[in-house]
Amino acid sequence: MSKKRNQDDLKATGTAKLTDTLVKAIEPPESGYKIKWDTELQGFGLRTTQAGAKSFIVQAKIDGRTRRTTIGKFGTKTTAQARKMAKGELGKMASGTDPVTVRKHKQAISITLAEIAEDYKTSRRTSKGLPLKASTKSDIDKHLKGTFSDWQNKPVATIDREMVSRRYSERCKSSIAQANQAFRVLRALLNYAAAKHRTPDGQRIITDNPVEVLRDASMLRSVKARSSMVPQAQIGQWWSAVQTMRTDPALTTASRSAADLIALLALTGLRIGEARALKREQIDLDGAALTLMDTKNRTDVTLPLSDAALSILKARPNGSAWIFPARSGNGHLIDCRGQLQKIAEQTGIEVTAHDLRRTFRAVAAASNVELWRTKALMNHKQNQDVTLANYTDLSDVRNLKPEADRIAQFYEDQRRVFESDNVVRLERRA
Repeated sequence: MSKKRNQDDLKATGTAKLTDTLVKAIEPPESGYKIKWDTELQGFGLRTTQAGAKSFIVQAKIDGRTRRTTIGKFGTKTTAQARKMAKGELGKMASGTDPVTVRKHKQAISITLAEIAEDYKTSRRTSKGLPLKASTKSDIDKHLKGTFSDWQNKPVATIDREMVSRRYSERCKSSIAQANQAFRVLRALLNYAAAKHRTPDGQRIITDNPVEVLRDASMLRSVKARSSMVPQAQIGQWWSAVQTMRTDPALTTASRSAADLIALLALTGLRIGEARALKREQIDLDGAALTLMDTKNRTDVTLPLSDAALSILKARPNGSAWIFPARSGNGHLIDCRGQLQKIAEQTGIEVTAHDLRRTFRAVAAASNVELWRTKALMNHKQNQDVTLANYTDLSDVRNLKPEADRIAQFYEDQRRVFESDNVVRLERRA
């Protein structure tokens, strides 16, 4: 306790036999607080604040240090009840139990999963000192509300290996990939809690991350990496269907936006999250380039636009800050699954938006574009090549526009082959 606080207490304190009648009669001080000590039980008192709040307290010395703690508010407890509690607390303090330490210990071990998650999202930084991406925070929220909805208010110190094992097995029944992601999130949150939160005596509130049981017991299930894409032999058929859809006069504004988004994904290899959220300020129509900010690799990058991709962007309506505005409201388009499904019904080729990123890479290979150049166009990490990763500036690769045009031309060449073959077949039937 500070010297100033001791002096203030001496000015504000008094002694009396505390009773309900006396407590009710005590007037608030003009400032700060005042204490009335009980004459019957040493160390038992009543603190009254300027606002009129009245709380019962106990005070004693432990190892030469004065310790004071609140045991309850007047109104929720009578003076007699508080006196009884005070005797118990003073007895503990006489035996060396520090109530302040006990309280801090309880606070430390009672922090919940939801509280850790909020702190993690606010305070956690990447190895480069950057805040978490919005998508990472979204994944945390998704799994807290889903996989761990009934654990949110549990103290993290009570989550054990058996709980983890059982919940992981349950979630794998519906989706192994989602179960794996959920428990990666949980492991990160608990590691954060273990590193940041300790009891007053310096002990970690989590000494063994319970999620490690999934590795220790070899419970983790693997998910076969997706490798689907538009088959190279059917590129022409698929691209023809995309172009036919884009020029269909019967399309709604939203459906045309989705069709244009599909075409742009195929021509650029962009991630769906990057493409759907493009703003006009990111597009340089004169310089045939687009700039992505704070990408998955936590970098900004300027990419070239092929003539075909540029024509799509030039033709987009100018009524919104977004290149692909949402059906309603001020946001952007969320996905293009509906239009991809319609193309699949016409062609029998089922692909997702991310499959188009793999398709772009395959088309680049078929167009004889070097792998490192393809990765640069896709803003993909170049970790395998030390020279490229550390000595080549890949934040601006507009010089790769010839490669982008070559990839776009491959799509068009395959479409012409497919459409001309269809014409020949129709003539033969006629």
